[in-house]
Amino acid sequence: MSKNVRPYKDSKLGKKAQVTKMFDTISGSYDKLNRVISLGIDIKWRNRVVRLIGASKPESILDIATGTGDLAIAMANTGAKKIIGLDISTGMLEVGKNKIVQKNLDDTITMIVGDSENLPFEDDSFDAITVAFGVRNFENLEKGLSEIYRVLKPKGTFAVLETSIPTKTPFKQGYRLYSRFVLPVIGKLFSKDRSAYRYLSESASVFPYGEQFNNILAKIGFIALEHRPQTLGVATIYVASK
Repeated sequence: MSKNVRPYKDSKLGKKAQVTKMFDTISGSYDKLNRVISLGIDIKWRNRVVRLIGASKPESILDIATGTGDLAIAMANTGAKKIIGLDISTGMLEVGKNKIVQKNLDDTITMIVGDSENLPFEDDSFDAITVAFGVRNFENLEKGLSEIYRVLKPKGTFAVLETSIPTKTPFKQGYRLYSRFVLPVIGKLFSKDRSAYRYLSESASVFPYGEQFNNILAKIGFIALEHRPQTLGVATIYVASK
């Protein structure tokens, strides 16, 4: 995706630093706003990812760009013994840590600060790796995916849940109107950082979804590629292996 799409157009900071600042700023309202924006359907999408990962009975899972930990927490249903949630935003992680403690999952899930493009793990460390609504925030998409490939075990499963654009009329036109005009307004109502939700909309619009994203995964070395559009194509689940 284009590196020109950044949260704060007037800032001299790089994309990674801007994304960190953005998520730190909106961390307190992020969960509530996500439920409003997606009408709660994002929970169903995450549960589908959990079922996909759970089918391989992984013992260790890494959830990258974990944010407030929704997917990492849901992954506890797979029976995995070790789940690590990694994110560059300490604000988002703090919200996630509180949720984990409340659910008595702190013996299973560990939240750590880390960079998706420089993962602090040995090669072939995890049975499964997931990313939900995070790959479009990578500063260097191919570098981030290469790091994921490196730390995933051979025959391990990689699953991505990411926004995409409907391809059929009238859903395509309706989605563009919603993302361009409605989403930023909702963001302003719920969050003190309107730029954040303008960025989330713009970054989704330029992300290489569907076969384009599969082609990038194949270039990195992933195999057994699948992509499964969700809810008329407003999101897509990608599944790959090493």
